Amino acid sequence: MKKLTYMTSSRRLLPLGASLTRVSFVTDQIRNGFLTSLRGFATVTSSESEAALANLEAKYAVALPECSAVDEEITKIRREFELAKQRFLNIPEAINSMPKMNPQGIYVNKNLRLDNIQVYGFDYDYTLAHYSSHLQSLIYDLAKQHMVNEFRYPDACVQFKYDPTFPIRGLYYDKQKGCLMKLDFFGSIEPDGCYFGRRKLSRKEIESMYGTRHIGRDQARGLVGLMDFFCFSEACLIADMVQYFVDAKLEFDASNIYNDVNRAIQHVHRSGLVHRGILADPNRYLLKNGQLLRFLRMLKDKGKKLFLLTNSPYHFVDGGMRYLMEDSFGLRDSWRELFDVVIAKANKPEFYTSEHPFRCYDSERDNLAFTKVDAFDPKKVYYHGCLKSFLQITKWHGPEVIYFGDHLFSDLRGPSKAGWRTAAIIHELEREIQIQNGDSYRFEQAKFHIIQELLGRFHATVSDTHRSEACQSLLDELNNARQRARDTMKQMFNRSFGATFVTDTGQESAFSYHIHQYADVYTSKPENFLLYRPEAWLHVPYDIKIMPHHVKVASNLFGT
Repeated sequence: MKKLTYMTSSRRLLPLGASLTRVSFVTDQIRNGFLTSLRGFATVTSSESEAALANLEAKYAVALPECSAVDEEITKIRREFELAKQRFLNIPEAINSMPKMNPQGIYVNKNLRLDNIQVYGFDYDYTLAHYSSHLQSLIYDLAKQHMVNEFRYPDACVQFKYDPTFPIRGLYYDKQKGCLMKLDFFGSIEPDGCYFGRRKLSRKEIESMYGTRHIGRDQARGLVGLMDFFCFSEACLIADMVQYFVDAKLEFDASNIYNDVNRAIQHVHRSGLVHRGILADPNRYLLKNGQLLRFLRMLKDKGKKLFLLTNSPYHFVDGGMRYLMEDSFGLRDSWRELFDVVIAKANKPEFYTSEHPFRCYDSERDNLAFTKVDAFDPKKVYYHGCLKSFLQITKWHGPEVIYFGDHLFSDLRGPSKAGWRTAAIIHELEREIQIQNGDSYRFEQAKFHIIQELLGRFHATVSDTHRSEACQSLLDELNNARQRARDTMKQMFNRSFGATFVTDTGQESAFSYHIHQYADVYTSKPENFLLYRPEAWLHVPYDIKIMPHHVKVASNLFGT
């Protein structure tokens, strides 16, 4: 295998009707190739001498009994598997020599020349401001209370607790069937990532419910994506509500569950409940970051224009920015000086397609002016508006503007279609890169790939209709070993849904697909741009096979 990619067995299958002569030829190739890989293991581990390796090869190099070419091949695969398991006891040193990705790096989907960017725009929540995990619990608690008090959900629901280990970003909820699921790049349901309430569905249950794991166009109409950082609490509350009705043996409409949870989540934001909760205890919810001001200051010093475009109300943004900046060079009251335009309550994503006029906001009187806005004053704050008017007033051309946001649909889809450059801020990217850089993850990934290769050879040799007991036993062992490696890697990220960006089988997730669509670049925090020159050219990796931040541990690392 010459590429650092996940290889599915189907890409290397021989036709099931291949002749025994061809199978015998493949047998010799497999044996020679695998013994070469064993020596590769020995070379990279340096924990076994050539003599020890020779002993292992001799142990399994016994004469084969008279049998068919298929049986001979299966016997050899069995021996190769046993030899491979010997190597699984040690982590090859070659894994340590592999490059590690930067958790604070900028990863590129579309080439971007920063020297062409003259205007930097920012969302506020989870872009300039990052929050602690306590915020999800706050949103969850406020929403469930609203559902009980206003929507008359059972009082027992008040006892629900937010579970931070359950959801990830980028899940989908089926409003028709009530399932919460993770999809891959091609729109297929992750086999171990589909839940009805809090119960994981088996593959048979998924296929019984959907007919296939692939979500067709008609079925996709009933799915809603949970893409922003506030969706953690929403996904958990949906699952908990479904589980309550299942346990209570009460009939319910899955669509009503979603609509009510979504309305409750929207209420805690629009009513200001969550905003007041955050500002009442900013030390609990907001994460200070001294590099943020440095980044914004650097842009201003380079002559760049800055604007803030957020759906949040101004008093909430102002309170948060004052808190975030109070320890940075003593500039508690001067965050406004950094921005040429401040727009609050922008009502994204409608902002990008509507023709709503801008209104000047008086923060002292808390009211909106009636005069027409035909110019932006850096000392004033503006509400509502639309992209069309914004471009007419500023005369900023699309390609020279980059907009930073965390929500792929509300923040980035509109700017991307309008010709702006886009940067997705994905906070959890940092942790996931740190995990995939670890030896334990890379070791399991190497095991997975080697077993996958053996499974490919097995299926290329044996048809479903000609499997002996020994064949089935070997197949079960290989499948079980592969599943254990998958489960181990999954548990390193999230016990329910695994990694945000890839599925358990190594495919890109649907969330990754949308990042490809709407984000020119992505990173964990805006201030990561400080690690690059302001005039840097950011290029897509030449040999990219999956998300740019991924490094694959392939079996050719060991000499195959």
